[in-house]
Amino acid sequence: MKIIVIGAHGDIGRAACAELADRHEVIKAGRNSGDIRVDITERASIDEMYRKTGNVDAVVSAVGDVHFGPLSDFTEDQFMLGLTHKVMGQVNVVLAGLQALNAGGSFTLTSGVLDRDPVRQATGAATANGALGGFVKGAAIEMPRGLRVNVVSPGLLDVSVPRYGSFFPGHEPVSSQRVGLAYAKSIEGALTGQVIIVE
Repeated sequence: MKIIVIGAHGDIGRAACAELADRHEVIKAGRNSGDIRVDITERASIDEMYRKTGNVDAVVSAVGDVHFGPLSDFTEDQFMLGLTHKVMGQVNVVLAGLQALNAGGSFTLTSGVLDRDPVRQATGAATANGALGGFVKGAAIEMPRGLRVNVVSPGLLDVSVPRYGSFFPGHEPVSSQRVGLAYAKSIEGALTGQVIIVE
């Protein structure tokens, strides 16, 4: 298969690429690195990515910024950061790609643990993650040409502990290998409309 991985150089994107690259043609995409540059906050940039790649069999999106901070200090703009970047950015990857995917292809988005197992200062992330779960469930029943859409929801990755572990007290890290397998399950399997939890 020909697969685009957006955010291929992040911790989650690297886990997906490590699992998929031996069996598939992986095109790495990112805002500042990769085979192709794409900014998912700009629909024109997403359209240009698909123009450059041509038709593909699967798309992984492992990107999306959110704001972390105390709820009492959150502003509307800070909430909108997660909704604009993490949610609508990934939604637009799907909307723009409906005609770029070959029949029977799949989209795999990325959320995370915080909507089901929250930590302090992460209400923005929890909100975005929950919205992505709702999107794939609703979109799955309307996908044309046998296309599928799922979202992988991993816990804190083992490789991310040095940077983010202090935000996740008591959370047991998940292996990058298991996270990679979740993307393979979504792409190579038959699921659609599912939140694929890795914990």
